[in-house]
Amino acid sequence: MHIGFLNPQGNFDPGDSYWTEHADFGGQLVYVKQVALALGEMGHRVDILTRRIVDADWPPFANDLDVYPDAPNVRIVRVPAGEDDRFLPKEDLWPFLGRDWVPGIIDLYRAEGSFPDAFTGHYGDGGLAAVLLRAEIGIPFTFTAHSLGAQKMDKLEARCSNLTELEDRYHFASRLVGERLAMNHSGVNITSTRQERFEQYGHHAYREAVSVDDDARFAVVPPGVNLAIFGSDARAATEAATRRTVDDRLARDLDPGRLGLPVVVASSRLDPKKNHFTIVEAFATDDALRRTANLVILTGSLDDPLHSDDGISAGELAVLRPLRELIASAGLEGSVAAFALPGQERLAAAYRYLAERRSVFCLTALYEPFGLAPLEAAAAGLPLAVTRNGGPSESLVQDGIEYGVLVDPADVASVAAGLLRALGPEWDDLAARGRQRVLDRYTWDRTAEGYLGAIERAMANAGGSLLPIPAWFGDPGSGDGFDAGDLAAIYLV
Repeated sequence: MHIGFLNPQGNFDPGDSYWTEHADFGGQLVYVKQVALALGEMGHRVDILTRRIVDADWPPFANDLDVYPDAPNVRIVRVPAGEDDRFLPKEDLWPFLGRDWVPGIIDLYRAEGSFPDAFTGHYGDGGLAAVLLRAEIGIPFTFTAHSLGAQKMDKLEARCSNLTELEDRYHFASRLVGERLAMNHSGVNITSTRQERFEQYGHHAYREAVSVDDDARFAVVPPGVNLAIFGSDARAATEAATRRTVDDRLARDLDPGRLGLPVVVASSRLDPKKNHFTIVEAFATDDALRRTANLVILTGSLDDPLHSDDGISAGELAVLRPLRELIASAGLEGSVAAFALPGQERLAAAYRYLAERRSVFCLTALYEPFGLAPLEAAAAGLPLAVTRNGGPSESLVQDGIEYGVLVDPADVASVAAGLLRALGPEWDDLAARGRQRVLDRYTWDRTAEGYLGAIERAMANAGGSLLPIPAWFGDPGSGDGFDAGDLAAIYLV
């Protein structure tokens, strides 16, 4: 089968450039790459279709075609979109998808003499592109939202008074309309969990777009862990260097008398919804936790974020300031370390090293749609103490068996108790169960098998009632662009 993965935002290259260093280069790109590679290993032809970028600040993305080493069935195809080829954040891509990107994809395949058998649309922008392609050339598709705009609006506390501001910054009206079209026109909507299907797609902003009770329109396909990177037996070329970096940074930030303690590892971007503050609060308020372990906050590119503002964005600084203040007021200096480990290989090597010290991975996000990061840590050998809100409540509990400790991210006492439990006598059992859970259920081979089944179903499924496509998506000059009034009509009930 020939499959096209539609992912206009961010970009792909053999070096995985900028991953975790920009909001458009996050987990979605890891997901797309790994599913594509796994399908290629199964013998299918896969194109990852993304946007060409010719920009001195983003040098790896200028070529029309690229490949991954040892993956002959997978290619990266970059198609121009926009007034020029400079980098554009995902929020600014909407006017150019129907005008430039989709016609460019059609021209590409017509020149090659054949089209893919099916497309998969990723995020709202890739989903919209799939809708436009289906309308033009009739090729079916699956839709994977990864995250939906309505939930982000909920977290931003959208209301009448701030809709104009939100629309100006995030272009939510385009996103919500694109998502509604994608889930309506797709043959199958792929979610990572049942909770995502019923809670996220069931949001009132998507009313009449798709019925969450229609089993034919959904497939639950969890993402996987790259065991070649995160497996407990894997070894990176940077393994020894990473261990030296960890030792150096711990010695820099921690009191000498605490260097022998295990650590609680918090590895996620500095975003308010990741809720780092509660982990620090747990250390500040629980003496037993403080005596038992240190806290290590890993960042993608900030090497000394607790003491230096170098390279820190305004959003990251808004997260760091209260952390710094709490650490100072609670006397936690010497108990908390924070440093950069850019790239998945270094992160995985650090997990393996810290697992040898009987450390624990912690994620206290207020809501985690799936939670791949904890599973990566579990594969490397770390027990888990993570949020109960979202995907981990499905991935880490089944038939009464716990594969990690679930905590209430809004309850400091719950977080402290969960961390102490994971650090205590159950450490070996939790580490072994978590790792085996990944091996049994959460590998990219399993994900690819699920994708293939969903694509085959989509090719036989006519989709929904087919909501009309606004002319603006194909011709931004038509004057039908969206504004805060359109956003209110979709989001506010």
